[in-house]
Amino acid sequence: MHIFREIGPMKAYLKRERSNLSTVGLVPTMGALHAGHMSLLHASKKENAITVCSIYVNPTQFNNLADLEKYPRTLDKDIQMLVATECDAVFCPDNSMMYPAVSQLKFDFGALDKILEGEFRPGHYSGVALVVSKLFNLVQPNRAYFGQKDFQQFRVISRLVEELKFDLSLVCAPIVREVDGLAMSSRNMRLNAAERKRAVILYQSLKQTRDRLLQGESFSQLRKTVATQCNLNNVKLEYLALADRENLTQLDNITDPSRAILLIAAQVGDVRLIDNLFLTENSN
Repeated sequence: MHIFREIGPMKAYLKRERSNLSTVGLVPTMGALHAGHMSLLHASKKENAITVCSIYVNPTQFNNLADLEKYPRTLDKDIQMLVATECDAVFCPDNSMMYPAVSQLKFDFGALDKILEGEFRPGHYSGVALVVSKLFNLVQPNRAYFGQKDFQQFRVISRLVEELKFDLSLVCAPIVREVDGLAMSSRNMRLNAAERKRAVILYQSLKQTRDRLLQGESFSQLRKTVATQCNLNNVKLEYLALADRENLTQLDNITDPSRAILLIAAQVGDVRLIDNLFLTENSN
């Protein structure tokens, strides 16, 4: 596996590979890799001749400095996992490589980046769009792979690709879960044993709400029930939302289950977790 810390050698490598008409898949990550990331890598390897994984903890998408400082960094372990997965190349730049000067560029996606995560993390999606734009320009992939767990992010990046006419396809891969249902996340490693046990309430709440919605119950009442259950489990619910999965317009009730998604965010201890669930499991 090729390990690139600088832009020039990576671009030269990819130029050589493209001369052989090789297709390139990109899996952008912030490291602390887990089975969810591995599922993206496996998907890319099936569909492309070359798979590049980027590992970069992007500072511009953090609106909380403490969260940035606490974000887990496990580069040596990550590289071992990528070697085992037979990833072709990893791009792991430092801040001076990605931001040689303080960036003044801001993105605005209208309502899409102001709701849900955007409400609780102002500026987050502008930072995501900035670093993803850089990676798309540097790697020039044929396909880029993202996880469903960050579904709002996927919709923001889809808008970015559409607006800026990036010549690539986006793939949204299903959430990979622990045995008890907790969505795999790099942040999970920051949970202590008691918090880890409580964290499963996010998935349990999503399943319970989905099932009862499909039975005709009121979403507003179900949201109150989830808030109460979270409070009893010492979990601070930030939001539980029912939305159109195409544009994330929030819904009061479902009219077409095939277009609906439930999204949740909560604080477990000092760790913020998110999750989501389609009301029906057809392709998004």
